[in-house]
Amino acid sequence: MGSSNRGRIVVAGILATLAATGATVGGQPRSAAAEVGAGHVQTSIKWGGCPELAPGVKRDPRQTCGTVKVPLDYRHPQGETITVAVSRIATAKPGKKRGALLFNPGGPGLGGLDMPGKMAPTLPKSVLNSYDLIGFDPRGVGHSTPMSCGLTDSGFLNVFAYPGAGGSIEGNVTSARAAAEQCAAVGDKLRFFTTANTARDMDRIRQALGARKISYWGQSFGTYLGAVYTSLFPHNTDRMVLESNVDPSKAWAKMLDTWNQGMNDRFPDAARVAAANDTELGLGGTVDEVTDTFLTLADHLDRKPAAVPGTPAAVNGALLRAITYQMLLHNETLAPLTQFWKAAADLSAGKAPTDAGVAVLKQVLADAVAEPGVPVDNQVTMALALMCGDTTWSRDVDSYAGATSAARAKYPLSAGMPNNIRSCAFWSTKPVEPLVKVTSHGPRNVLILQNRRDNATPWAAGRGMREALGDRAGFVGVDNGGHYVYGTGSTCADKATVAFLTKGTLPGKDLACVGPRS
Repeated sequence: MGSSNRGRIVVAGILATLAATGATVGGQPRSAAAEVGAGHVQTSIKWGGCPELAPGVKRDPRQTCGTVKVPLDYRHPQGETITVAVSRIATAKPGKKRGALLFNPGGPGLGGLDMPGKMAPTLPKSVLNSYDLIGFDPRGVGHSTPMSCGLTDSGFLNVFAYPGAGGSIEGNVTSARAAAEQCAAVGDKLRFFTTANTARDMDRIRQALGARKISYWGQSFGTYLGAVYTSLFPHNTDRMVLESNVDPSKAWAKMLDTWNQGMNDRFPDAARVAAANDTELGLGGTVDEVTDTFLTLADHLDRKPAAVPGTPAAVNGALLRAITYQMLLHNETLAPLTQFWKAAADLSAGKAPTDAGVAVLKQVLADAVAEPGVPVDNQVTMALALMCGDTTWSRDVDSYAGATSAARAKYPLSAGMPNNIRSCAFWSTKPVEPLVKVTSHGPRNVLILQNRRDNATPWAAGRGMREALGDRAGFVGVDNGGHYVYGTGSTCADKATVAFLTKGTLPGKDLACVGPRS
């Protein structure tokens, strides 16, 4: 679902029922806390070759891979096990090595096995000399005992649930119920693929690496995973970077609701690009005019999708909005996004797209290349497993219809998608445990990076993470748009990140950084 050289995003999800004792230790059920180190704990990793890549995809030749066995259910650590795929690029220099730096690209549902090779070119020698870079596919994802519900329809639009014409959610109800029924057929096993258990797997990776503590860099959903890890294992956490943040107090339906304001904050960046190119695009000469054009076009495509000549595809309102959401994640895709709007407008008007429009249509409508050994619906399956399995959702269909209608009126750019019904309303199992409470208790060793205009993890969510971690964290806010902070043009933010990873230096007070020069 949106991509960059450093990871991709899908959405967000989390958990809820007490274990038998009802008591908690460090935010987790007493039984799980006591048993996390019980059973067989792997204390080494056999490094070797990595899984086969999709055609055309390249991997850093320095990277090696291995596996770590972990319990399916940490309440019963002697029971069934699953495999977590891990990777390493050993960049640390003798005499300078601090430890291991574990990465997660977010999602949820995104694999991180090749994160070391993606991150290494962005990091200075001072960081590379200090850390071995560690990647992993979270449980159920990619090459880590991958899960599949056998979903064959458009999983993307099942997660990004845009209503139909006039705001109808009838189609969403049907598809959400169908996906939930397919996942129910997988059985009870899927309910153990949660954020908290993924965090426990991270600690098993730490132990397998032979590390007393582990450093971590999480992006998007990975920030929530990191916050859960350091809440469960505060004394096993070394230095932690949380980039583009989920608000841990809003997992998950309330977090999706923040997308409404996030879209309002971010969309004008793209509209300004379109307005500056009005002579070519004809979408409007001001931000307001471009916005009106977009909303009118989306409404028209809701009612009359436009066929794409030479393909079986058609552009409807949901697809227009979903691609817009994804391309707003990166500043470098704003100009191509405006070309996509132009192409969609031409198709809707019965006109042939320009050469630039044809090119961008081919790009955004291209099928993803399948990765050998990974089910085609793996990312969507795991996004739903985490969103629906981490916490309970309302089962009142009418409540979603009302919330969607209200959101459409207040936030027309989002069209009610963040508040719409999803498969979680029909999920067959209850969460296996309550949410892990993210608090300020623990060492001061977390750096939060957050952009002002991020449509996927908005500013308010970053501030929510800041509030939850309190004095444990330093905060760097950047006057920039898009979903990633480090390496996107803010020298101030980049220096703060490197200083933290190499020297442990955190800003004494919240730091406000300028963004890249426009």
